[in-house]
Amino acid sequence: MPRDLPLGRSLRSRLLGLSALVSLCSIVATAWLVVSLTAVAIGRERGQALADDARIYDTLVGYAATHPDWSGVGPTLRSLSERTGRRITLTDEARHPLADSGSEGPTGTLPSKASATVDALAVDTTLARPGAGSSPDRIDPRAVGPFRLTGRERDDLAARASRIAACMRDAGPAQEVEVTRTPNGRAQIEVDGHVLDTGDRCGADGLQRRTRTETRALAQLAELVNDCLGDRHAAPVRLADDLTWVPADVRGAPDTRAVTSCLSTARREQLDPYVAPPALLFATAPDRKIATFFDLSGANRMRIVGVTLAVLLTTVTVTFVAGTRMVRPLRALTGAAQRMADGDQSARVEVAGDDEFGRLAAAFNLMASRRQELERLRRALVSDVAHELRAPVSNVRGWLEAVEDGVVPADESLVSSLLEEAMLLQHIIDDLRDLSAADAGALELHPEDVDAASVLGQVARAHQGNAGSAGVELRVRAEEGLVLCADPMRLRQAVGNLVSNAVRHTPAGGTVALSAQREGDDVVFRVADTGSGINGEDLPKVFDRFWRAEKSRSRQSGGSGLGLSIVRKLAEAHGGSAQVSSVVGEGSVFSLRLPG
Repeated sequence: MPRDLPLGRSLRSRLLGLSALVSLCSIVATAWLVVSLTAVAIGRERGQALADDARIYDTLVGYAATHPDWSGVGPTLRSLSERTGRRITLTDEARHPLADSGSEGPTGTLPSKASATVDALAVDTTLARPGAGSSPDRIDPRAVGPFRLTGRERDDLAARASRIAACMRDAGPAQEVEVTRTPNGRAQIEVDGHVLDTGDRCGADGLQRRTRTETRALAQLAELVNDCLGDRHAAPVRLADDLTWVPADVRGAPDTRAVTSCLSTARREQLDPYVAPPALLFATAPDRKIATFFDLSGANRMRIVGVTLAVLLTTVTVTFVAGTRMVRPLRALTGAAQRMADGDQSARVEVAGDDEFGRLAAAFNLMASRRQELERLRRALVSDVAHELRAPVSNVRGWLEAVEDGVVPADESLVSSLLEEAMLLQHIIDDLRDLSAADAGALELHPEDVDAASVLGQVARAHQGNAGSAGVELRVRAEEGLVLCADPMRLRQAVGNLVSNAVRHTPAGGTVALSAQREGDDVVFRVADTGSGINGEDLPKVFDRFWRAEKSRSRQSGGSGLGLSIVRKLAEAHGGSAQVSSVVGEGSVFSLRLPG
């Protein structure tokens, strides 16, 4: 396309000019740096070696503190080797190889003495990185073991800390308030660089309460400590959140030395399954000499000039070729984007290669396909909505015209019929509003602790009248004390839609069973009916909007066609899912799976 040519030429010129300038400056700077920095390289190498030792040791101790074994340490060793230029080998205490930074694996003879012993439960304070903050018992603070919070606990504390921090910024004097995390994932608030331990401002005290994970881990640690003290015939103690202790019995004074020893032993025993076993570290470097290659003699000056010119010529040539190849796919992408802007929904770009431009072209084609699909779905939705509203609106218009012409009297039965049609329209509009809010991500949830049995009981009572008039029996079965975090109103709406659907498709004399039970970390609500069932080829369409298994079924007997779509959206808004299983002639089971 001609309109793309100026852009391509401009980009090519800029790339060539910029590349030439950068290349010239980098070559001149490199030549000068080689001459000026060689004299200080030896002095810096010694300091760099010490820094590299500390980095290698601290990184590997951190890995050991957060992994139960060394099976996946290979990439970490290779990364450290690339950054430090060291050959890094890990062995067990019997010198059996565990991992090596070399691609060919452990080779050669290891030095007679290891550089260090990597043990997250016995940190070497002489090699630990300054500021690492290892505890007095030499246990690395990154080793948290069973104290590591679950994802939900971390998210809850982070949200609460963000609210408290925002409140403190708004209410207090000018101060720096920041939300940070401890090694176990707990969110904490720092004010002017100091951790806020207590305080009743903005509800900050609530942030210090232990989670269930921490409570379990602390109870386990206390039990180990007191077992150890019992073996030493010492009085038991109670542990606080910060692992300080107080006597468990005021009548007995614990032995401070015994408590300190048992606490250290218990912590190691508790953390041992969560950290990697001790390993010997061998960090070696090839022998090399630092020598000055360049001096300012006449021959070396000519050598510098010759190398500079050769590299500059090579850079310009490569930049020209690369710029030409880079502009061509950009021009194709520009043309396709312009065609799409002009209304051509079928505009696509040919994908050639797996480089950045190839991936960009593939992403553009995927974006165009999704945009085309969204446009198709939008048109289909408009058509479906028009179809769904046409019938009740036509009924209302027809009856009103009949009243106006004097054919039908405006009696109580007619008003009741028109009111029924108006309520049907309102029901469809409300369902569409809920779906629209869910699609836009604006569906508001107000989660709280909800008793599953109570929800099922409320839903059953609300639908008992419709079920009784249809001759359908409702049964409820739920585990006692089954509690989950959800929006109670939206949860009742979702389960109610499933019950309403089940009652509508269950013949007289049938049953609809409501149940709830815990499966792993989830709570599963099920609504099972004894209706006619759904064909296997129709199951993937059950949660689609306006879909009905029987195309001939009327609106009055078939519902709005949106109830199950709303169920799926409500489940997804809670972080869960909705499923269905069915056997033709026996009935269907709809499941609502929500995180517990």
